[in-house]
Amino acid sequence: MSKYDFVKNSNLVIQAKLLRETNMYPFFRPISSPQSDTAIIEGKEVLMFGSNNYLGLNNHPYIKEAAKEAINKYGTSCTGSRFMNGTIDLHLELENELKDFLGKEAVIIFPTGFQVNTGVIPALTSKDDQIFIDELNHASIIDGCRMSLAQRVKYKHNDIFDLGRKLNRFKNSSGVKLIVTDGIFSMDGDIAKLDKITKEATKHNALTFVDCAHALGVIGKNGAGTASHYGITDQIDLIGGTFSKSMASVGGFIAGNKDIIDYLKHASRSYMFSASLPPASTASVLASLRLIKADDSFRQKLWENTHYALRLMREYKLDIGMAETPIIPIYIRDSILTFRIAKKLLDRGVYVNPVVAPGVKENDALLRFSLTAAHSKEQIEHAIKHIHEVVKSYIPEEVICQ
Repeated sequence: MSKYDFVKNSNLVIQAKLLRETNMYPFFRPISSPQSDTAIIEGKEVLMFGSNNYLGLNNHPYIKEAAKEAINKYGTSCTGSRFMNGTIDLHLELENELKDFLGKEAVIIFPTGFQVNTGVIPALTSKDDQIFIDELNHASIIDGCRMSLAQRVKYKHNDIFDLGRKLNRFKNSSGVKLIVTDGIFSMDGDIAKLDKITKEATKHNALTFVDCAHALGVIGKNGAGTASHYGITDQIDLIGGTFSKSMASVGGFIAGNKDIIDYLKHASRSYMFSASLPPASTASVLASLRLIKADDSFRQKLWENTHYALRLMREYKLDIGMAETPIIPIYIRDSILTFRIAKKLLDRGVYVNPVVAPGVKENDALLRFSLTAAHSKEQIEHAIKHIHEVVKSYIPEEVICQ
């Protein structure tokens, strides 16, 4: 018996093997071009409806030039953590501009958005505390909770009554109560009811933390995120997120008042013990931020495309649930069928991401269709027409409409 059998016999490996054998394996496909409205995948140009490049900025000449200049000035790495020798003046410049954009007193930036949640949540909570999380929150939030000694309490998706009921269970607790939610949910594409969440937080003296990974650049004033979208920035304790979506780079951030950010500087392990964001990535974010503050047309085009795609999908009677953002789930509700449809669409030149358990619940298996400002209406029409045809060939329309 091999010592690696526990890996070889895992359900994940077995499923991957079966998908490879049936030519339906959709992951780790090599891309040999920038990702915009199209991309070159395995030597073939396809329509790209699977990226998080919401504003279409990842190949923008202004941003690329900023990255090149940063490499010329600082080199390719900062060679250490922010805590020690890894802080450059460009980091401080970005943090200063980002705090003003988000309407908060202070910001620190992390190497990735994932590390924001795995660094902030454990730093703020301990064994006598409770963390309240939406059941559809991102995996990074789940992992951040697992790394904390606090009790994790899930509430039903976007269900404020359930959140209030569960907060009330701990009304006599003297510990920290922390509510954490996605700003825009990464798979279902709906917006957190942050205005109502803050009201419950006030009633129960709880801290609020919104992860705007998919909201930054998309909603709020010039894309300032979910708190800005509702006009309640002053009521949210912490705003976090990533630069790997709308901001055409990589990295993450957490924003809040000066005291809490200063505390996190000295308590967040993923911040203190990770190499800092490289110069080129930092400069890319700064250039993206300056672009979207000066010109809201990218975001406006994104929403024009979003409203158009949502209308077409509803006319075709595709099952898109409560979608209301550039992330549009097309529910197939069967994992193998989802893989088959995604492969058939790729063969037709349309790339969408199949998402199955454990990324979503088994009966919520879906195609994740995501829009950018770079797409044309003709491309959207073409893609949705093919999606409808392929889905209908596998699922009768009367079933889709149920």
